[in-house]
Amino acid sequence: MPDALACWKCGAPLADMPLPVGRGEYCRACRAEIHVCRMCRFYDTTKSRQCAEPVAEPVQDKERANFCGYFEPVAGRFKPADPAADSARAALDALFGPRK
Repeated sequence: MPDALACWKCGAPLADMPLPVGRGEYCRACRAEIHVCRMCRFYDTTKSRQCAEPVAEPVQDKERANFCGYFEPVAGRFKPADPAADSARAALDALFGPRK
């Protein structure tokens, strides 16, 4: 198990996270759920169900806690915001109004 786990949503370190990660665990910094597909070793957007584990049941919302028994947290899932995407979103919001 890598010791450099970080929240998939905000990047905050999860060094104090008890292992194995339970379904109810959340990031202390942003309160994002941790037992989610986006934080799992098997999460792979190139696969048909975005999961490299062939036996796992499909999970619809990859950013919500689930009961998958194959869940294995992995480091490196945090992706910082893209400044170009942020400026494009701001331009769209200015044109059409903010998203609801």
